[in-house]
Amino acid sequence: MSRTIDEIETITSGGASPVVTYHPVVLDVPGRAVPLALKVSAPANGTDLPVLLLSHGHGASVFLSSLHGYGPLSNYFASEGFVVLQPTHLDSGTLGLREADDPDAPLYARSRAADMRYLVDHLGDIESTVPGLAGRVDHDRIAAAGHSLGGHTTCMLLGMGAQDPATGETLDARIDRVRAGVVLAAPGNGDLADWAAENYPWLRVCDFSTMTTDALVVAGDEDLNPMFSDRLSYRWDSYTQSPGPKSLLMLHGAEHMLGGVSGYDADETTDEDPQRVALLRSVAVAYLRSVLYPGDRSWNDAVAGLASEPTATVEEK
Repeated sequence: MSRTIDEIETITSGGASPVVTYHPVVLDVPGRAVPLALKVSAPANGTDLPVLLLSHGHGASVFLSSLHGYGPLSNYFASEGFVVLQPTHLDSGTLGLREADDPDAPLYARSRAADMRYLVDHLGDIESTVPGLAGRVDHDRIAAAGHSLGGHTTCMLLGMGAQDPATGETLDARIDRVRAGVVLAAPGNGDLADWAAENYPWLRVCDFSTMTTDALVVAGDEDLNPMFSDRLSYRWDSYTQSPGPKSLLMLHGAEHMLGGVSGYDADETTDEDPQRVALLRSVAVAYLRSVLYPGDRSWNDAVAGLASEPTATVEEK
């Protein structure tokens, strides 16, 4: 018999809080093609709240690739005590800039990383803009998470080296203040298909050897898209090719949307499974708590709970 979502989410401890969402917060960033807009989601109560930078994927849907997407993740993380910052990156379908005459287009990998740095550097401004949030944010506990191209962005913040295809420059976009990451179905390194190499040249080089920040990598063992790579393990290179400490959550039967992380009832989800999403986000919260709060045993408890879970396995190094 399958378990209910509530039963799955007891893998982590702590009760959910009501969530307050405020958007758009609009920041004028010098040199950016358009102002940086973001959504802020936070628990209605509490202080010393950690921060989670959440990066959307590139995706085919217009609004899911923006501050309006990833509700199954952002709402849950906020209900579990995080202040979630969701920027709309320049590659978002809502902005119409994917075909722009810009060497960073269509993925805007450099700009994506710069967006996140700007949010971290202006966290105080964001906090004071959102009604009821001032004085409640812990500026020393910051994590990042992202799905697909957002996972690539997250890896850059954690230390992954990326090569600018226009200049050949190796870009180091690490943010030292980001103490942990959750990498969901990110692009890998090597064995890139010709189509992806031609259309998304930023993905040709992903050097995970320098990605030293703690991370939980989440992958589906049926996430295979020959337009990107015909190697199944491509989507968890960020675990196998990076130094520890790292953890890998393998979701059995999951495809690229990992059960539906990009939006509620999103048509592009070919493997829709609310229980899978519930398990993923519960384990991710447990992981972040244990990294951000030394001595917290949420991750240990989650791993123990997964020992009897047939739909997922954990590997660590």
